[in-house]
Amino acid sequence: MTSEYFSNISNDKSRLVTTQNNMKKINNPTKNTWSEILKRPTQSFVDIEETVKGIFKEIQQKGDVAVQKYTSLFDGSTSETILVSPEEIEEAKVLVSEELKQAIEIAKNNIYKFHEAQKTQKIEIETTEGVFCWQEKRPIQKVGLYIPGGSAPLFSTVLMLATPANIAGCTEIVLCSPPNKQGKINPAILYAANLCGVTKIFKVGGIQAIGAMTFGTETIPQVYKIFGPGNQFVTVAKQVATQFGVGIDMPAGPSELLVYADETCIPSFVASDLLSQAEHGIDSQVILVTTNNKVLLAVEKEIYLQLEKLPRKEIAAQAIEKSKLILVENEQLALDLINEYGPEHFIICSKNEEFFIDGIQNAGSVFIGNFTPESAGDYASGTNHTLPTNGYAKTYSGVNLDSFMKSMTFQKITEKGIQNIGKSIEIMADAEGLQAHKNAVTLRLNKVNSKQ
Repeated sequence: MTSEYFSNISNDKSRLVTTQNNMKKINNPTKNTWSEILKRPTQSFVDIEETVKGIFKEIQQKGDVAVQKYTSLFDGSTSETILVSPEEIEEAKVLVSEELKQAIEIAKNNIYKFHEAQKTQKIEIETTEGVFCWQEKRPIQKVGLYIPGGSAPLFSTVLMLATPANIAGCTEIVLCSPPNKQGKINPAILYAANLCGVTKIFKVGGIQAIGAMTFGTETIPQVYKIFGPGNQFVTVAKQVATQFGVGIDMPAGPSELLVYADETCIPSFVASDLLSQAEHGIDSQVILVTTNNKVLLAVEKEIYLQLEKLPRKEIAAQAIEKSKLILVENEQLALDLINEYGPEHFIICSKNEEFFIDGIQNAGSVFIGNFTPESAGDYASGTNHTLPTNGYAKTYSGVNLDSFMKSMTFQKITEKGIQNIGKSIEIMADAEGLQAHKNAVTLRLNKVNSKQ
């Protein structure tokens, strides 16, 4: 199917080559080098954390005044009001084209369908005669959504976060997004937020947005959990927020993508997917893993052909410099390396796709086949695009309906039930030296036994 792409590609076997465009090619790396090869291009969190804590302290003490100070400093906005008004929302509806509105609604409907399907029923069981246990889910009442703005305002992230928040039944959905120098939020973000039922929208971004939602200010409500991607400053700010009792979705930092491709791939498609993540930011990382050197060289060629035509060429080029083209000897080594990396996005273009589908353990979201671009998950297929990065796919799930809910357990024990399990509780409590625990059961057993 794709042999024409590889017919004129040489079979270079160099151990490590840096191209003239600074994209590294790595040939059959040994396992003891994987950790070095797979390092992310991230700054030291220690340096960032000091800055974050300083801003947090000021917001905690000065509220809105501190928020506006840093909004002016970092975003160049001197707007006196940070709450988006109903008039601004109405204005946004006019500014967004009908074509884009329709696209947003199609995406929202698919996202709604997929997340609505994630609802689960109450689980009930009688563990022992007279001992009834059940689990129910409750929404997190107050959630904060962080939506990046700037050169790439991510209105799609509004759909990904606000839609499941509404399905879950969150009562307060607060959104923060950085304003432009005119003190405005991108109209598509406002349109999507209004469409998805966001309750309050604020013209605040970066560290100051996370700090405001952590502590609450005169204007911005305190929330119980913060969601949304961002740069490394936002990522660290979210992690610092957890020190003050606020939950977060995950440590979501710079975007990343890994593609496994063999001779059945279409190199131009693979290159386009790699570039789609590279254009997010200079600290993004993309990786190609293959067992076929001709595929590697064909994809590399396509990357630079397409790069030249991108409006965000300079950003993507810097990300590409930190990215890798990795040749391995066989599919098992490829899979092991991919699981070691734990990519945010993982694309499979292979004749043996089932091998990778069954074997992948660590990935945020998986895309299968030549006609499943990563962009589909970013926008409109229905899956969520807020995903763990920086290796956190080994321990974190991407955002889903349960991210906006808590599981609560309930139990009810009858007189017969306390008779059935009471003695066991007494013995265990006594063995742990917790006499009051034992007494709480003994008193009840005595009461029941006195009736007999």
